[in-house]
Amino acid sequence: MKTTSKLLTLLILSASTAATTAVINKFVKLSASSKNILADAKSLCYKWRFGNIHYTKSGTGKPLLLIHDLTACSNGYEWSSMISLLKEQYTVYTIDLLGCGRSEKPDLTYTNYLYVQMISDFIKSEIGHRTNIIATGGSSALALMACNNSPELFDQIMLINPESLMMCSQIPNNHSKVYKFILDLPILGTLLYHISVSKQSITEEFTRNYYFNPYSVKNSIIDAYYESAHLGDSPKSLYASVKCNYTKCNVTNALKKINNSIYITGGQEMDHINDIIMEYQKYNPAIESSLISKSKYLPQLENPTSLYQLIQMYFL
Repeated sequence: MKTTSKLLTLLILSASTAATTAVINKFVKLSASSKNILADAKSLCYKWRFGNIHYTKSGTGKPLLLIHDLTACSNGYEWSSMISLLKEQYTVYTIDLLGCGRSEKPDLTYTNYLYVQMISDFIKSEIGHRTNIIATGGSSALALMACNNSPELFDQIMLINPESLMMCSQIPNNHSKVYKFILDLPILGTLLYHISVSKQSITEEFTRNYYFNPYSVKNSIIDAYYESAHLGDSPKSLYASVKCNYTKCNVTNALKKINNSIYITGGQEMDHINDIIMEYQKYNPAIESSLISKSKYLPQLENPTSLYQLIQMYFL
C-alpha cells in the first residue's frame, strides 16, 4: 500500500512539473514574439513543397540573393542595413530559410540537401534569372553545393565568414543522435531549446562572437533574433538539426569543380579566418579574398558600408 502511495505521489509531482514546464514554454514563446519586430507589410511568400518561404524583393538591376546564417535565431533581418545600400544597383532578394525567421518551421530533420533543393527551386521560381549570391557562415556550404548541382542558376558567389572545411564535414554520431532525441521531446526538449536561445544567450553571442565592438550591438537586433527563434510551429527542429550536424556537408569536391567566381570575406577580428580562407583556396586557387576591419562574424550588421564597398568592387 505504501509503495502504491509513493508511486502515485511521484506521478502527481511529475505531472505537475510537466504542466508547469509546458506553461513556462508557452509563456516564453508568446513573450518573445510580443514586439512583432519582424512583421513586414511588403513580405512575399514562396509556396515551396515543404513549407512557405518568406522573402523580400526590392530595387532594380541584376538579381542578388542574400542568404542569412544557418542558426535557429537567424533570419533575413541580418541584411537590414545592406538592402538600402544595394537596391540602387541590384534587385535584392532576402530569404528566410525554411525553419528560420518568418518562414514555416515544420517538425522535421533539416539537412544540407533539403536547403540545396530549396535555394535552387527558389531561384528558378521566384528570381527566374542567373543570380549573384551572398551567404553567411553555415549557409556558405549550402550556396556552394547548390551552385555545384545547378551552376546555370548562379553567377558570382560571395561567402562571409564560411565555416572551416573540417566543420563542414562533421556528421551525426551516437552522442548527437541521443541529444537530438532529447531535444525532440515535446516538453523537456522545448525547455532546453528556450534556455539555449534565451535573450541573455543571444546577447552574449553577439557581444562575444558576432561583433568586434560589443557596445555597438543594438537592442533592436537582439529583439529581432530573439523573436525569430520563437516564431513558428517547431523552431527547435532546426536548432536540433544544426547542433547535431544534420545540416553539414563536405564541400571539398564542390570547391574543386565550381567554375563560378568565388570571393571570401570576413571580419578581420575573427579567429582563424585567414586559415579558413587558405583552406578554401587550396581546393580552388581562383578564390579571391579580403577582410573587413573592425568587424567579426556579421560585418553586414556591424560594418555595412565597408561590406558594401567590397561588393561593389567584386560584383562588377
